[in-house]
Amino acid sequence: MKKISTENAPAAIGPYSQAYITGDLLFTSGQVPLDPKTGAVVGTTIEEQAEQVMKNLGALLDAAGSSYEKTVKTTCFLADMGDFAAFNEVYARYFTEKPARSCVAVKTLPKNVLCEVELIAEV
Repeated sequence: MKKISTENAPAAIGPYSQAYITGDLLFTSGQVPLDPKTGAVVGTTIEEQAEQVMKNLGALLDAAGSSYEKTVKTTCFLADMGDFAAFNEVYARYFTEKPARSCVAVKTLPKNVLCEVELIAEV
């Protein structure tokens, strides 16, 4: 296994790693809308927060030598399923190959953000 770490995505805020490669697959930890430089939550709307989440995932994909197009599975967590359509608009701009996906509503996310996404991608 190879640990992936980049300053272009938020540092882990607990006892976990940003991502790992095992075999030909990248597994990321869930990314929330934190600014990698300051650790502050970015945005107040689902669109703004989803955009930052996608940027953070992109930084991990890049650090691993992968891309959005090589993503095979995502798991999306929303604080409010009422945000589903707006979240999808942002998501669809990045995951153009339409990977397999699960999307669930959860009671609370870290730092009370509106969304979190993790992924598995080919490297």
